[in-house]
Amino acid sequence: MVHFYNEMMADESATSVREHYREFDAWLCRQTPEHIERKRAEADLTFRRVGITFAVYGDDAGTERLIPFDTIPRIIPAHEWRALQAGLVQRVKALNMFVHDIYHDQNIIKAGIIPAEQIYKNAQYRPEMQGINVTSNIYAHIAGVDIVRAGAGEFYVLEDNLRVPSGVSYMLEDRKMMMRLFPELFARNRIAPVDHYPDMLLENLRSVAPSGASDPTIVVMTPGMYNSAYFEHAFLAQQMGVELVEGKDLFVSNNAVYMRTIRGPCRVDVIYRRMDDNFLDPLAFRSDSALGVPGLLSVYRAGRVTLANAIGTGVADDKSIYPFVPDMIRFYLSEQALLNNVPTYQCRKAEDLAYTLAHLPELVVKEVHGAGGYGMLVGPASTKAQIAEFRERLIAKPDGYIAQPTLALSSCPTYVENGIAPRHIDLRPFVLSGKTISMVPGGLTRVALQEGSLVVNSSQGGGTKDTWILEK
Repeated sequence: MVHFYNEMMADESATSVREHYREFDAWLCRQTPEHIERKRAEADLTFRRVGITFAVYGDDAGTERLIPFDTIPRIIPAHEWRALQAGLVQRVKALNMFVHDIYHDQNIIKAGIIPAEQIYKNAQYRPEMQGINVTSNIYAHIAGVDIVRAGAGEFYVLEDNLRVPSGVSYMLEDRKMMMRLFPELFARNRIAPVDHYPDMLLENLRSVAPSGASDPTIVVMTPGMYNSAYFEHAFLAQQMGVELVEGKDLFVSNNAVYMRTIRGPCRVDVIYRRMDDNFLDPLAFRSDSALGVPGLLSVYRAGRVTLANAIGTGVADDKSIYPFVPDMIRFYLSEQALLNNVPTYQCRKAEDLAYTLAHLPELVVKEVHGAGGYGMLVGPASTKAQIAEFRERLIAKPDGYIAQPTLALSSCPTYVENGIAPRHIDLRPFVLSGKTISMVPGGLTRVALQEGSLVVNSSQGGGTKDTWILEK
């Protein structure tokens, strides 16, 4: 029988509550099921009124739905958070150094640590960025690093999201909702605040403006209201007090980017863009893109506008690059990684492919360019037919996949239809890189609501929890 680390309970009999959950557990025992159900209904109604939705692709019930919100928080004690934070700062620092190196001297390739073809054949590598200097050498201004706990409670990095990581608005709204529903819990527990994230993000973006911009104009650039994360785009713009724009609201003139306003053109210094590289500039990337700004890349190359995150950053969060991150940390920082990777088989290697093919029912196999829980095989939860189909895919294109052991993800008590039951969770802290590297305590805890499921992604039906970092 597989043992899953329980975030709240200290033993398999679920009778011994971990110390950092005791105050919450004592409160929970005093609540009636009817009271909790009323609060859950109130949360759903509020989220629906505010419009906090997410697209669930392939969902026959419709393209938009509420992200399920669970009222049992995920609680992390202060000492565990300090260790996690140190590892996250180290990791994101090395990743930024790696992206800069790839687009400049390529020392890590010359040293033989990462094969050149892993970079040049990477779908996210942008040769247009070669030799381009970006402000402060920062490429991933906002990183969302997915953390899981497995085994006896060890933390592992599952993946690095450096392109357009989403979910921070749900972190903020979950906290706001918990404080609204259960204010007494925040009076009894010293919980680190997260509501200052928009201020931190704004200051971070201001710090990476091009030189000479003393009072930089910042905008959030969205693909539009039909994007699955549009709520977050609008939310962050509103919280930071900056304009939310689409490509059609911007134009290039005299080697600068301007925003159309009722008072005339306004120079833009920093664009927090929430769309993929391919759609940013139809003159440089996809010519059929109606979402971007013609000429944007030329202004960017001249150092007259900052894009957050930088073009080409995705070369560092591709799953084929993930196995090399501990090597990057040793190479650039002369340190050992503080956070472990999940052991990974690179199917482009003959021996790793042979092992993967022989153990498919036990492994999780992922497309190297995949995201959102798509394009993957969870061996223990798959049928023989699904495994056979994936075997053919692997044999046909082995360099398109990696494989990992099926981790026994930690579980946290969660309200489901039949009451409280354990469900598997992960954590996405948001790391901001500018003049310094900073983050708010915690992140977005995602929960797999289906019994036994290990897929927590909101795009595939997962829910969210408030994440508490205790200040003691």
